[in-house]
This record gives sequence, structure tokens and C-alpha cells, in this order.
Amino acid sequence: MSSTTPAFFHPDQLAFKPAYEWAFGERIDHPETTARAEAIRASLIDLPGIDLRPPNRMPIEAIEALHDEELLMVYRRAAALEAGETLYPHVFPKLQRGKGDPSNLHMAGAWCFDAGTPLTRNTWTAAAWSAACAQEAAKAVLEEKVPMAYALSRPPGHHAQADLFGGYCYFNNAAIATETLRPHGKVAILDIDFHHGNGTQSLYYGSDEVFVCSIHGDPTEFFPFHCGYADERGEGAGEGYNLNLCLPAGTRGEAYGHLLTKVALEAIRSFGPDFLVLSAGFDGYEKDPVGGWELTTDDFETLGGILAGMGLPVVVVQEGGYYTPDLGTNAAALLTGLRR
Repeated sequence: MSSTTPAFFHPDQLAFKPAYEWAFGERIDHPETTARAEAIRASLIDLPGIDLRPPNRMPIEAIEALHDEELLMVYRRAAALEAGETLYPHVFPKLQRGKGDPSNLHMAGAWCFDAGTPLTRNTWTAAAWSAACAQEAAKAVLEEKVPMAYALSRPPGHHAQADLFGGYCYFNNAAIATETLRPHGKVAILDIDFHHGNGTQSLYYGSDEVFVCSIHGDPTEFFPFHCGYADERGEGAGEGYNLNLCLPAGTRGEAYGHLLTKVALEAIRSFGPDFLVLSAGFDGYEKDPVGGWELTTDDFETLGGILAGMGLPVVVVQEGGYYTPDLGTNAAALLTGLRR
């Protein structure tokens, strides 16, 4: 690929700084730090052919179209928290929709599915600019006719559902990109994050217009545990348009590449998309603290080359990846492969 690749990031994505999370009853340093985005941004600046720029505006209308009003009210209420104040949902009632009070942050757990995704006064701003990066990357593919664009979306998004946040995710960035592309052709979403993108699956589970394929760690062992299983194939009109491919802990590049080329991409080709949205997580990396595979930096470049060979315009949306020292290198490797 000889053209310049647009990449998008807004500095206000660094305003949100969760300090810790609760995992398996333990308080630990939060893996989703600003250092993640800063490492990738530094790597992009040094990568030839990358045009790094800020998105133009927050896509409020697109966010409102995908996410329920009550969930958005929770975020807006959190924006009134005091500076330095952090709220962690800790009560998770199964409320009938419309019965909770989203203005009462003590009830925020009614719109959340874990104890590791906090709210601060800066959550809305950072997450909205993260979504803006995804929308701008999709628009760049459409308007600038480039074969690939990258969204440095932080916080990530693939765990965010229409009415639930969790997994460090608040708005579903991959879906924002997908909805931007859909008026112009068929879209397939490929999620390569180590953890199943339950939010993305839920948003398109009943649709035959978007094909969703996820390659992830076995959910019997790994987050989000409650979904991501092979028998989840879609429902109604969407039956057969959702594909979950689970790989065990310790998976290496050769086995991963075989599943990608022989199963995932064959299914995507059968769908016949005009665009590919890639939810790009790097937590399958061999040193990642929250993953369980043994993928190397070279594997990410190889993966990018394989996807480039499909000949589809690609919108890359950043998801997970928590080994900060090598995160920028791994992102650059994937993009280098995609630019072949």
C-alpha cells in the first residue's frame, strides 16, 4: 500500500484515568491506563505513512442511535462527580427496564455487568472522543477512498452493549464505525481481541445485514464468561450471521493463523462484505497480563498481511492490549501488515 493511512486520536481521551479495579475480589491496579494510548500514539508518530490527526467532533447522534437513553443518563450524571471522585458499581440489580433511576449513581450497577469499569467526571468525554475516532476512521475510508484507516480508540468499546457498560467499555466504537459504513455497503466485523466482544455481538445478534466473527479465549475460563460460546450463532433473521471461534490458553501463531484463514475468513468471504471493521485487541500477546495466548509481534504483522490479502477496505478500531511496553510495537506491526 503506497497511500497514506489516516489515524485518529484526540488528547481528551487521556482525561479519564481509572486507578484500580476489582477482579475476583481483589483490588488491583487498573490495566486500562492512559499509558496504553500514549504508547500507541508514540509508535504511530514514528511509523512511516501514518497521518495521525484528531477527529473533528463527537458523534453524539451516532452514540444516541446505538445506546439507550438511560445508559447515557448514567454517564451524564457521572460527569457531575467531583474532580478526583470515582464511582465503582457494586450493586447489580436485575431491574425491569424503565424501573431504575439512572440519575442515582448508587444504582449505576443496573446498567453495568462488572466491578472493573468505573465512572468519573471525565468518562463521557474520553469515551465520546474514542467513539469519534472510530467514526472518523470509517468516514476516511468512505470519503478519502483509502484502503485502510485506524482509530486509536481509548477507552475500548467492544464489551459495551446498548444498555450495559463493562469490560472497560462505555460506547461500542466498532458499532459506531459499522453504522457509518452500512449505508454504503455490507459490513463484516472481525474481533481479534483476546476477550469476546459481547457488546458487538448483542448489537447485531438479530441482524442479517452485519456479519460478526470473533476469535477469542475460551469463555469457560476467560472474561466475559457469560457469552462467546460456539452455539451462539444469532437469532431470528440474524441466525447464522454470528460466529464465535474459541481458542484455548497457550495458543500460538500457527494455530491462530490456521483458524483465521480456514474458518473465520472463509465465513466472512461467504457473506460477501464491502467493508471490514477490525476490532483490534493485542491482549493475545505472549506477555499480556490479562490474556492467555502466546502470539508474538511478528504474528500480528502476519495477521495484518493476511487481512490485507482479502482486498477489502478496513477500518481498524483499537480494543484491548495491556502489556504497555510492547503495545505500540504490536499495533505498528499489525498496521504494517495491513499496509502491504
